[in-house]
Amino acid sequence: MADGAQSDHPAVQTQLNRLEMLSPGRDVLGLERILEVLARLGNPQDKLPPIFHVAGTNGKGSTCAFLRAAIEAEGLKVHVYTSPHLVRFNERIRLAGQLIEDEYLADLLARVLDISEDINPSFFEATTAAAFLAFAETPADACILEVGLGGRLDATNVITTPVATGIAALGIDHEGFLLSPEDGTPDDPMVRIAWEKAGIAKKNAPLLTQKYAADMLHAIADHAADIGAQHFPRGEEWDAAIYEGQLHYLDRKSRPILPLPTLAGAHQADNAALAIAMLRHQDSISISEAAIKAAMGWAHWPGRMQLLLAGPVTGLLPSGTDVWIDGGHNVSAGLALAKQFEQHEAGSIDLVIGMLSNKDPAALIAPLKDKLSSVTVIPVPGHESHALGAYPDIEAPVLEANDVKVALNALSEPASKTVLIAGSLYLVGDVLKANEQIPD
Repeated sequence: MADGAQSDHPAVQTQLNRLEMLSPGRDVLGLERILEVLARLGNPQDKLPPIFHVAGTNGKGSTCAFLRAAIEAEGLKVHVYTSPHLVRFNERIRLAGQLIEDEYLADLLARVLDISEDINPSFFEATTAAAFLAFAETPADACILEVGLGGRLDATNVITTPVATGIAALGIDHEGFLLSPEDGTPDDPMVRIAWEKAGIAKKNAPLLTQKYAADMLHAIADHAADIGAQHFPRGEEWDAAIYEGQLHYLDRKSRPILPLPTLAGAHQADNAALAIAMLRHQDSISISEAAIKAAMGWAHWPGRMQLLLAGPVTGLLPSGTDVWIDGGHNVSAGLALAKQFEQHEAGSIDLVIGMLSNKDPAALIAPLKDKLSSVTVIPVPGHESHALGAYPDIEAPVLEANDVKVALNALSEPASKTVLIAGSLYLVGDVLKANEQIPD
């Protein structure tokens, strides 16, 4: 799916425009097209450094951030491929620690598109091929891949020998793709989601998983057994818990006690624990306990429960107002936000929200409703999004505005000292750009 990616660099924008013009009939999950594209490029996916592959409905990006932080804290260089980007397309491809340069990105995209016009790859397939090409051409000690959508049929799942795979928190999302009828797939929606994510497991590679409902865990375990993957579920082979302000991790090797992550949100301890488990259940690269401890403070993942710094956006509100942004858009994200703000008094948060038309506004509104002083609905620029009438009735006033600036100006005297801007990563990216906080 094309996503309106933009660049200030003319050569990059030329290639992004080519991506946007790919025919609309190709938005079907599958590995056939990406494999053909990669074959024409010389199969760069087979020439990567040790690969850590992460799937999940929520938390996979943060897990990748913790993996990267630990590997870099060890003094090693790591490639990272994540999606979507927030402000610049370059955020998706990090080469040996640095965001990819514009000239090289333009060259890679051109090479991919030039050899694949007759294949007609999707936006994500083409950009994944470009990332693999960059990773194969640039030396590094490790490589981190975030699944784009699902797992089994995701374009990143062409890799065959990861050193570790991991599945973060699971929930219902992308129903049109992941729950579409298909013979031989589980009937229960949550079990189907788990089964789809388990598709990243590979023979002889460790698969680390979080705690799930029993039937979901069984689906993952059965698939791992069928293909010969080494399954290490949380609560059995490894575990972690917060105790007295520290993260206590344990597995068969040892029981390190770690500082809590500085990333906001109690759920980040779970994401950090999954990253730790992935690192400690592989032996291709050596990561010390000291590096893992450092990662708890080094990990950075913009746009997810992030407190904005002083800037043009926050300057629209009275001094001392906390402005949070979060790109979550499903039930799990709503529950995480509720957990983050559970100590806030009733009616103490002004919410500015923009949600894509294929998402459910109640997923965020329902968990937060008791904390809300007001809700201001805004469009997501460049994307189809819900208008005021799609939002559920709550006790607090529900208003409408044309954009973030108008919404915040209307809150020049907010009922509280907390404003939350949420609902879409596209919206969050626009806010970061407007506040001059470009992710690097």
